Amino acid sequence: MSQRPLDLGWLRIFETAGRLGSLTRAARALGMTQPAVTYQIKRIEEQLGVSLFQRAQGGSRLTDAGEILFQAVQSGVETIDKAAEDTRRTAKVPAVRIFTDFGFAAFWLMPRVTDFRRLHPEAEVHIVASQELDGAPERDTDAAMLFGARDDFPDSARLLIPERVVPVCTPGFLDRFGPFDRPADFAAAPLLHLETTGKSRWITWQTWLATHDVTRAPAQGDLGLNTYGFVIQAALAEQGIALGWRGLVDHHLDQGSLVTVGPEVTRNDRGYWLVPSAAANPSASPTTSVLLDWLINET
Repeated sequence: MSQRPLDLGWLRIFETAGRLGSLTRAARALGMTQPAVTYQIKRIEEQLGVSLFQRAQGGSRLTDAGEILFQAVQSGVETIDKAAEDTRRTAKVPAVRIFTDFGFAAFWLMPRVTDFRRLHPEAEVHIVASQELDGAPERDTDAAMLFGARDDFPDSARLLIPERVVPVCTPGFLDRFGPFDRPADFAAAPLLHLETTGKSRWITWQTWLATHDVTRAPAQGDLGLNTYGFVIQAALAEQGIALGWRGLVDHHLDQGSLVTVGPEVTRNDRGYWLVPSAAANPSASPTTSVLLDWLINET
């Protein structure tokens, strides 16, 4: 939306010249030529029958009559400019702010927000991503999409994607190091780990292997990375086997750039939850509820 001041004709020209104390500087500020500004000032003086400026060192100084007119015009211009800015602000659709982690933002949320904005080009959506998710719903956001268990969130939270995890790698990696017919076969393969601080919210390689009664110590070929995007990039670079969260890696599975190489582990009480803001955001627009409903339908 344009931020240019409203065209107030001679009022704007006179106010700028009086405020800057120079017809030349006024012309530069207004994007006009100096003769054009001089002509407009002369027209005002002819209508009033008085001189408004007198030449001074380094510019032009308001006369007594010019000072009287300037005080009235400046006050009016400032009032009009503020009213115009307030009008623009009320007409602008507020942005919808959603907080989540990096992996969910990159692999699930961003593609769907892109599709949503094709249907609603006027919508402004801000995605705020971080690995530090404690206390996130209280931030200045309209909603959060967070990973955890039912008890981690208020009753208003809604499960978007239950946790379904399956080992994935590239077809080339599978040809070189596979096959992985049994969970025990993973004990000898290089694994890609998502590093976390404190107790992990999600399934790790340790818990996945334990589910299948496989014990494995960290191996020399393993690689730890601190964001899920890095884990998937490493898998695509054939650095090892990653745990793939269904909903996040589906695009790569559909394309064939990644393939599943082991049984799925599911925890229906955990996953990604839509957590509405604890306090209604006064700047939120109707677009917020439209977007959140659309994302729920996408699951």
